[in-house]
Amino acid sequence: QEHLVESGGGSVQAGGFLRLSCTASGDAINSYCMAWFRQAPGKEREEVATIDRNGRTNYADFVKGRFTISQDKDKNTLTLRMKSLKPEDTALYYCAADLALCSVVKGSPLGFEFWGQGTQVNVSG
Repeated sequence: QEHLVESGGGSVQAGGFLRLSCTASGDAINSYCMAWFRQAPGKEREEVATIDRNGRTNYADFVKGRFTISQDKDKNTLTLRMKSLKPEDTALYYCAADLALCSVVKGSPLGFEFWGQGTQVNVSG
């Protein structure tokens, strides 16, 4: 199993920057499809970005050009760099992992087996 712990959340003003980290304990993260999801109160959990074992990335339209997902195999860490933050980015951000290919599991939280507990991001206007 993979144990995931997120960190780096906080409060910023619109236009600001945050870097979220997800530290994995267990298997190497490049054995997995890794993803960031977010969920705002009263809304469905939505996929933000994925990165597969070959380093291929995929982004939701609402974060393209602003967010960057990456992974460091030496530190076994997943990162989400977020710039030009908007109030609508306010949410609880989750790290997720699954051994299936990203092409199979992407797009839905139902496809991911392992989850962190989330880190809160608040963006004020």
